Amino acid sequence: MNLTILGCYSATPRTLNNTTSQVLEINNHMFLIDCGEGTQVELRRHKIKFNRIKHIFISHLHGDHFFGLVGLISTFRLLTRETDLHIYGPKGIKEIVTLQMKLADSWTNYNLYFHELTSKKTELIFEDDKVEVHTIPLNHRVYTNGYLFKEKEGPRKLQKYLAEDANINTAYYRKLTQGFDVENEDGVLIKNESVTKPGEKPKSYAFCSDTMYKEDIVPIIRNTDVLYHESTFLDQHAHIAVKTKHATAKEAANIAKQANVGTLILGHYSTRYGSIEPFKTEAEDVFDKVQLAEDGKVFCF
Repeated sequence: MNLTILGCYSATPRTLNNTTSQVLEINNHMFLIDCGEGTQVELRRHKIKFNRIKHIFISHLHGDHFFGLVGLISTFRLLTRETDLHIYGPKGIKEIVTLQMKLADSWTNYNLYFHELTSKKTELIFEDDKVEVHTIPLNHRVYTNGYLFKEKEGPRKLQKYLAEDANINTAYYRKLTQGFDVENEDGVLIKNESVTKPGEKPKSYAFCSDTMYKEDIVPIIRNTDVLYHESTFLDQHAHIAVKTKHATAKEAANIAKQANVGTLILGHYSTRYGSIEPFKTEAEDVFDKVQLAEDGKVFCF
């Protein structure tokens, strides 16, 4: 599981800082999460192939989280994309994008599917045989969701020497990795767990931006391997966080601690601060496994 941070600052893009956007590579999927202004430039900078992006998840309709979307869709068209594109986001996102396309008379030459969200409860919005994606209802000034990405259980690992000792025909090895019991050459039923062991532990990633402190999300993200949680403000500006419905680094750490996540990544920093190191310092007072998102940084888990 790889996470590439394309942008992790709040409000407006600057010369050296981009607004929210990131790419999650998980079990052969490449998901784009939020699409702030300049996202397609950062995708090129990091040599991420556009055609591998088939699903885009938008948290909410504030500009620093989706102003790059129309431009990216347009570029896909100019590159004569043929691959279907699915966009998940709040109700209204289809109207915004299609109005731009209508007025510019530039409809896509690929299938564009919108999945508009309205529920304030967590829901499953994407699933295939490898990955599922659930919403994480957040509390911001407009309707907002985070997203929980979870790998499904992979194939079991065959312990070949045990299968040979059990006199199992090699034709059944694949079935064993799929979790089935099989009969050996003598007609005896061999239990799967006696000749296989669990595969790699499924990984999970939770993206939470933007939101004020919200303990309701803890059960949804409990035991997640990696949590990205907005930390717009330091503790000295906690009163502004309440007013603007954002979170502080300490509040993000509190959520991580309660949810027993593996690693907390902080991001969505206010540009009022000269350094982001204090965010890590304040969060580590509460939770000890903290990392800082930075534009261009790649996390491998």
